Amino acid sequence: MTRPANHPGHRAGTRAYRHTTLALFAAGMATFMTLWYVQGLLPVFSTEFSVTPTHSALAVSATTALLAVAIVPAGMLSERFGRVPVMSFSALSSTAVGLLLPWSPTFEMLLAGRALQGLLCAGIPAVAMAYLVEELDARDTGAAMGIYVAGTSVGGLTGRLIPALGLDLMAWRWAFQAATALAAVFALFFVRRVPASRNFAPRRISVGQSLAELGAHLRDRTLLCLFGLGFLLLGAFMAVYNYLAYRLLDAPFSLPASLVGSVFVLYLAGTVSSAVAGRYRDRFGRGRVLLAAVLVMAAGVAISVSNSLGILLAGVALLTTGFFAAHSIASGWVPGRATTNRSGASSLYLLSYYLGSALLGALAGPAFAVYDWPGLVVYVAVILTVALVLALVLLRTDSSGPAHPETRYANTQSPAVRA
Repeated sequence: MTRPANHPGHRAGTRAYRHTTLALFAAGMATFMTLWYVQGLLPVFSTEFSVTPTHSALAVSATTALLAVAIVPAGMLSERFGRVPVMSFSALSSTAVGLLLPWSPTFEMLLAGRALQGLLCAGIPAVAMAYLVEELDARDTGAAMGIYVAGTSVGGLTGRLIPALGLDLMAWRWAFQAATALAAVFALFFVRRVPASRNFAPRRISVGQSLAELGAHLRDRTLLCLFGLGFLLLGAFMAVYNYLAYRLLDAPFSLPASLVGSVFVLYLAGTVSSAVAGRYRDRFGRGRVLLAAVLVMAAGVAISVSNSLGILLAGVALLTTGFFAAHSIASGWVPGRATTNRSGASSLYLLSYYLGSALLGALAGPAFAVYDWPGLVVYVAVILTVALVLALVLLRTDSSGPAHPETRYANTQSPAVRA
């Protein structure tokens, strides 16, 4: 197969760079609206379908579990068929299914649709980071990754906020429909704007070769720590957000549903921190920024146990700030660390990441059901304690400090060209 001529990566300030970052921001919006727009409706599902909070939370866990299963295959498909085709199919198909979900007659059918969306969503998170590393100049990759992750946080916020706030204005199904329609608009924008790959050529790879390359990633201690960290961080984050609405609806707060939905505005803290973390990484080093972000998460969880609404919200804001900063650093570290099959390395990180949401998020249900919010706080604190240990290990391995060459992957050698 003829390989493309090698091109320099797009520099910040150029039209191609703007199109790339704007398209990936839209992709993050579409995908993460799709993943999370049911979270603000979990209490509604409990009432509408007569299910417990633990069962209602499966509308989130089923999606992230199937997404985790599909992440690695999606990365492999992108090696064969190209980054942009896989991302485009993922964005369009997952949002198309979403347009039908608000009219599910039973909770079981809703769960089945959410599981299918998880499978279809996988192409964007599996491929986006590798695409940015390949197509942009290494000096601007950190900032671009921060913009993409910011898009995911804004998407998560918008997806949660629209149906939750719409409950006071319309029936919950129409509020849900509004969120699914907006996600489809962002998907269409992405498909129309995303530039074609210039530094990647599809290649035929066997299953055995793919498994061998993934196995090499699993033998790398730094990558293993990053995979474990992704598992723990999203699991802790989802454990809090899955049950936050239930706490705010009950005493001592007893807030109205529309006001509870507005709490997701706290996601804006993550939008800012994910973009800022990319710049701080180059200044202070990945390991230091990552450790600081996990500590901020732990502090937020600790103070959220308070029965003061202001302190609780401050704690959730800190949790959100730390989470998105940590994810921005860890997810960008992975393709920089891998020397071959960078999309495969990113896929393994995201496999761990979404398994954390599905498994640790689901296991939080019994802790909340039996011990209420204090029990949930203890559960999350244990998870973050293990995350801190992994962050310390990563800090020791990242002894090179700021702007380590490993994070500045030369765009002149794409994975396809190197192979």
